[in-house]
Amino acid sequence: MRWFEQVGAGNGSTDAAYRDGDMDQELWPRRPRPESTGRQYEAEISQLSELRSVRAGLRAWVADALHRAGADGAVLDDLVVAVDELASNGLRHGRAPVLVRAVRTAAWVLLDVSDGDPHHGPEPALGRDPARGGMGLRIVAHLTVERGWAVAGDRKHVWACFPAG
Repeated sequence: MRWFEQVGAGNGSTDAAYRDGDMDQELWPRRPRPESTGRQYEAEISQLSELRSVRAGLRAWVADALHRAGADGAVLDDLVVAVDELASNGLRHGRAPVLVRAVRTAAWVLLDVSDGDPHHGPEPALGRDPARGGMGLRIVAHLTVERGWAVAGDRKHVWACFPAG
């Protein structure tokens, strides 16, 4: 069962730790992204309307990369949700252009989304009714095996690792 199914997504029931923010301190810690080499997907966007082509390109790239590893489609779905949330956050709260990069390794897929605002890290919504939005960082955090953010040069990188099979 996925996190959003456990907390009763959309039906009004929420888990106390989720609602009270017990895990917010370490939800998106500032730490270096893992080193990675391998097959890559890259895209650059400057407006929300470009997310459609990023989703399509990522789907094609990931489907091929994960099919070779025998992974199921849930990883692909999780990556598409994550790229939507992280890239749209980069455009709304950071500074364009937003760069989306995914790298496939033997154990995981690393999604790295960077924007031009190195001064403000990801800030999960606190004490807000989920119906009011702003829950994307929490959702992505619960879909990942590892996550964080770092600054490299003049860019903030928000990254997440997903199991690859």
